[in-house]
Order: sequence, then structure tokens, then C-alpha cells
Amino acid sequence: MKLLTSTLAGVTLLGTATLTQAADNPLSVHVLNIQNGKPTGGVEVILEKKIDSGWETLNQATTEEDSGRISALFPEDKEFTEGVYRVTFETGDYFDAQGTDTFFPEIPVPFKVESTDQHYHIPLLLSPYGYFTYRGN
Repeated sequence: MKLLTSTLAGVTLLGTATLTQAADNPLSVHVLNIQNGKPTGGVEVILEKKIDSGWETLNQATTEEDSGRISALFPEDKEFTEGVYRVTFETGDYFDAQGTDTFFPEIPVPFKVESTDQHYHIPLLLSPYGYFTYRGN
């Protein structure tokens, strides 16, 4: 694989994954620290899908150190189907590593997939005592 730098929908992708993999993946996340205005790398993110008996874990990844992103969170070997999903940002471990107290040791964000031909992007704006999230592009 070669190092790629490309701009897709206003977002610069840098890494060893092909542009097609990141562009074709239906789910991405981005964590920004609003206390210092910088991307938040090193945050573990767990992806789950709601099933009859609870939640099924589909994937787990860590935000990139330089960008605070996971550009392809949905696993390539699974089928992306309609339903309710949840990403959980393991913020307690991140803040512990920074030597910072936090009120939110984890931030679960459930969301509904109604159309599998769309991309779902979940940004998290984070501080030790508050957060904000929304559906991005």
C-alpha cells in the first residue's frame, strides 16, 4: 500500500488505506477536544448493533492520533443493514491518560440507520465535563 493524501467532501484523508475503502465505508467518527481545539486521538470507539437480546459488538477501533478520526468504522466483512446502532466513545481512558478528571467515562451514541446507501458520520465535540454530538457528513 502507498501513502495517500486526498480531499473528499472537504475532509483530507491521510493514511495507508485506499481512498475507495474509506469512501465506501458507511460509518465514520471524529473526536475534537473543545477545551484545546485539537483533534482527540487515542479514544477507543466501540460499534454495536441492537438485536432482540441486547447489543452485538461489530467493531472496535481507536481514533487516529493526528486527526481524531476513524474513517472506516463499519467492518468490511459485515453487511450494513437498517436498524439501531450505537457507538460508544471510551472517554474515561483517554482523560486518564491525559491526567484529567472527567464526568463522562464513556459516551454512548445510539443512532438509527434508515437507508444503507447513505454515509453516517458521528462527530463528538468533547471536554472533561460536557460533550456535543450530531449527524455530520
